[in-house]
Amino acid sequence: MTERILVVRLDSDGDVLASGPAIRAAAAGRDGDPADVVLLCGPSGRQAAELLPHVQRVIEWSCPWIVASPPEVSSADIQALVHRLAGERFDVGLVLTSFHQSPLPTALLLRLAGVPEIAAISADYPGSLLDHRLRPGEDMDDDQPEPLRALQVAARAGFALPPGDDGALRVTSPPDPGDITGEEPYVVMHPGASVPARTWSPHRCASAVTALRQDGHRVVVTGSPSERELTSYVAGADGVDLGGRTPYPVLAGVLAHAEAVVVGNTGPAHLAASVGTPVVSLFAPVVPARRWAPFGVPVRLLGNQDAACAGSRATRCPIVGHPCLNSVTARDVVAAVNSLVREPRC
Repeated sequence: MTERILVVRLDSDGDVLASGPAIRAAAAGRDGDPADVVLLCGPSGRQAAELLPHVQRVIEWSCPWIVASPPEVSSADIQALVHRLAGERFDVGLVLTSFHQSPLPTALLLRLAGVPEIAAISADYPGSLLDHRLRPGEDMDDDQPEPLRALQVAARAGFALPPGDDGALRVTSPPDPGDITGEEPYVVMHPGASVPARTWSPHRCASAVTALRQDGHRVVVTGSPSERELTSYVAGADGVDLGGRTPYPVLAGVLAHAEAVVVGNTGPAHLAASVGTPVVSLFAPVVPARRWAPFGVPVRLLGNQDAACAGSRATRCPIVGHPCLNSVTARDVVAAVNSLVREPRC
């Protein structure tokens, strides 16, 4: 009988994309029998979840102990979720979390929903909430890339990547974006980020677009509909402004056809990695780059990783002048792009 696996990743797009290899391992099943995988995700991870291979279905839920703007805890909401999951009759639950999150509240809900086998990483004693527990620093190295942490959870429950799967991030085949990007080669500049502490200053992004153009690169600038003013400013007269024109699958296509992507530590960095495109990572060290730098593709990491904000998980820069990123120059970006692009156009 085909096993039914519930994979839980309740935060944002980048987190969901980093869970892709573990999801493929779960879908490969145990003892050679493929499994059906359902992904429980939060609203800010839904668009990424829809692009992951081997996800049969997505259930969206806004988790009060995970999402950035959490709703009030509601017994009716909790009961509705438990009832829904119970009706699915899952055989196994894989609860995937970052190093600063506890899986135990979610594991409790899965137990109440009758999930008989649950795996997670937990520093705290789980009692009867987990069947397969990985203890950070004891059973595993917790200071490793996020996709590898998730794969270890799957492995503890008996799931491994199938033969020939290299464990890279992946999404389903994105569309050809030629109608909005044009056919000539280009570099992507993505100036926005999910939190202000991870953004390079807009005028520095604009200067980098100009410097890249002067160096012979064509640049397209991407951003959400709410970032149109930002992308217009950054693109200026030297870039192609695609702000608000790239729904997530289209953005995947734009990134897939780029020669390189210049981006902060935000979802599109992991989407670029998922489509195999090299990344110039403007990485603010508020979270560790060794855990959250784009995974599995060539990366040039820019930004002072030893700045005073390192490891703070700050959403707004606590240091005047944002020195960790504002120490990066336009010429630094050009040099990093040229080190990744096979045939620089200078």
